[in-house]
Amino acid sequence: MPIRTHRGRAAVYRRLWGWPLRSPKHLVTAVIVLAAVATVVGFLLPEPPPTRNYRDQSQSAEQHQAAPAPPTRTPAPPTFSVPDTPPPPAPADPAGLKVVEAWGKKWATHPPGTASAQWVEGLRPYTTDEFITEMASVDPANVPSTAITGPPQPLSSTANAMSARLSTDAGDIEVDLMRTPQGWRVSGYNKVS
Repeated sequence: MPIRTHRGRAAVYRRLWGWPLRSPKHLVTAVIVLAAVATVVGFLLPEPPPTRNYRDQSQSAEQHQAAPAPPTRTPAPPTFSVPDTPPPPAPADPAGLKVVEAWGKKWATHPPGTASAQWVEGLRPYTTDEFITEMASVDPANVPSTAITGPPQPLSSTANAMSARLSTDAGDIEVDLMRTPQGWRVSGYNKVS
């Protein structure tokens, strides 16, 4: 029996398209059927032919083509090898320990109200360029120490790096040093608990 009114046709379409949304079971069934139909259509369609670049034969007869240039070899980018083993320990360099002591005195002993820029300038000769930028953000009023209470004690040392413990009146700090072209420089410190 044909559908003669638009209202009837719309109702049929609504019923067909609305069927998957009636329940979760209908939705899962519709998704499975759609996936099966897509799979069957994919198997039935032929593979697309490979694309070929055919030249016009009349043009190739008139033009003489040179032999292709051999590919040039480019060197591989440089690789850096990272050693698997840590550097061997070395005895602590007395020059490095002197830098720790001098840095510690400048770090701890500053008059109250010292400007940050003035304090940082006092640390600059003993500090790496990278660490001095970090020290520039420190307010000297927040440094709890006011005096060094003992000589630096080496904790670990290699040919190019060293850690030393420095005693202050507010507790010990562990100072890290590295050997730079300018000599030993402080590259960091941590308060020891």
